Amino acid sequence: MSNALWNGVFPAVTTKFTADDRLDITEMERCFALQRDAGVDGIIVCGSLGEASTLDPEEKIEVLKTALRVANGKIPVLMTVVDGATRRAQAQAEAAAKAGAHGLMVLPGVPYKSEAHETMAHFRAVAKAGGLPVMIYNNPVAYGVNLTPEMIAELAQDPLFVAVKESSDDIRRVSELFNLVDDKFRVFTGVDNLALESLAMGAHGWVAGLVVAFPKETVAIYKLALAGRMAEALKIYRWFRPLLDLDVSARLVQNIKLVEAVAINSNDRCRAPRIALSGAERTRIEKIVKDAMAKRPSLPTL
Repeated sequence: MSNALWNGVFPAVTTKFTADDRLDITEMERCFALQRDAGVDGIIVCGSLGEASTLDPEEKIEVLKTALRVANGKIPVLMTVVDGATRRAQAQAEAAAKAGAHGLMVLPGVPYKSEAHETMAHFRAVAKAGGLPVMIYNNPVAYGVNLTPEMIAELAQDPLFVAVKESSDDIRRVSELFNLVDDKFRVFTGVDNLALESLAMGAHGWVAGLVVAFPKETVAIYKLALAGRMAEALKIYRWFRPLLDLDVSARLVQNIKLVEAVAINSNDRCRAPRIALSGAERTRIEKIVKDAMAKRPSLPTL
């Protein structure tokens, strides 16, 4: 599947667990199908929102294969590759390629905060091992490793590097990247509550979190922005904003899984050490979701 199709909304999907802490394949199939049927443009599995750090290597491949079955060749499925050791990240990339992934989303070797030359060597080694198109994940706020626009532009000279998920929390980065990279290199926003701002600056796509509970609204915002119908996109985005803020949190997994539980009748089970929200915080999040659903906007024809 051509990486030319890497545009639009790419959900960073959650990983679903059973009550006895096994992978809930049936529920993931249902949730992934909701994304596909809403018109998303790709799926990214086993990322931060997918609780990657708690998954065994075999479990990651099982989640990937589940998404590939649901996508059925219609949209690309990317596997997230993140590990503190480059050699283990290389092994993950090789395994994902063997299992049929269409591409990789690669992180630095966290939690180590690598120097620039170490960061570049890590990305190149992982990309070479997988041999698949790579989306660079740049999130200096969360991971303490900053891939500058100049570093990303240098990596973009290698044909394996085709996109970046830019989560620096600095909207100026979108324009800076466009000034340095060829338009064939895809720029995605990775911050939910900066998404429309990034799309207005020309970003090709949105690696989204709250899309897992509100896929139709997320797709509508992207398509309206792409069509230049910004007033209509803005109306939905402003309604969406209290929910989007839940993605920008140390508890984004618990937050978004609870939103899924309320909005699409899923469950909010997490894998330890994470524990589902309770008490006042649970009540607060539930109220945000229910208030939003009570005022859910009708979507225009796209």
